[in-house]
Formats: sequence, structure tokens, C-alpha cells
Amino acid sequence: MQFLESLKHLSDNELGLLGMEDVAYVKPVVIDGADAFAVHAANGTQIAVMANREVAFAVVRQHDMEPVSVH
Repeated sequence: MQFLESLKHLSDNELGLLGMEDVAYVKPVVIDGADAFAVHAANGTQIAVMANREVAFAVVRQHDMEPVSVH
């Protein structure tokens, strides 16, 4: 419970950095009319675009991070 209380006091910048080295978010996007999957760092910065979800997840795992789907 104390951990959750400490999260309430994080600045926007600190919250954006939370999980930065551990988590990458994968979300479907459309680029030039084609479906693709964008990979974003925990702070929202786009770091890659892949042709399919499985490849995106594999690339994230190869970098010792945990992929998380965003819809």
C-alpha cells in the first residue's frame, strides 16, 4: 500500500520514466494505408514500427523488455 501512495506523488516526468527500461508498449497503427504495429517506450516515445504484432513482440523481448499491448 505504501508503494501505491508513493505513486500519487510522482511528477508527470517521473511517471513517464517509470518502467522505461523494462516495458515497451505495442499498438496497432496504419501507415500509408497499411496495418503495422508501433513500439513505444514507457514515456510514449515511438521507437520502432513493425509489419506484424509477433515480430514487434519478439523484437521487444530481444531487448530484454516486456511487451504490453495497447488498444
